[in-house]
Amino acid sequence: MNNIKELTLLDLKAKHLMIPSEKVAHVQMNNPLEHALLILVKSGYSAVPVLDTSYKFKGTIGKNLILNRVLGIERFEMEKLSQIEVHDVMNQTIPCVNKLDDFFMCLKTVIDYPFVCVVDNDGYFDGILTRRAILKQVNKYMHVNKALFQEIDK
Repeated sequence: MNNIKELTLLDLKAKHLMIPSEKVAHVQMNNPLEHALLILVKSGYSAVPVLDTSYKFKGTIGKNLILNRVLGIERFEMEKLSQIEVHDVMNQTIPCVNKLDDFFMCLKTVIDYPFVCVVDNDGYFDGILTRRAILKQVNKYMHVNKALFQEIDK
């Protein structure tokens, strides 16, 4: 989060708030669900980005998607974890932002998701933008400008 202390809310871009791709757990489309579940459990995340072999963003995979896929009529059919690949189960309809998208675009995009992926114009994965990062900036703005909000109440 490169020197965001000097920037106003209106000047912030996704690149100032994102977690870079090198620090983000991810899986590839052809990984078995077993590997994806291992990554999810070890990382503590409920979902992670799915990338192709050239590191282009393709979707997300989460614990719920995996567990729903191996849920049988009477039990979890865990043997399926090694037989099914991530691309068969992943969510492909998650919105993305670009590094240069402004704060309000980022806020609007992340409202319904714990994180959204940051991709470049060619679809390569640059990182993630979390709802937490956005809310921290809103909180900071409100505390710095609390006089504005107090006047509204009067």
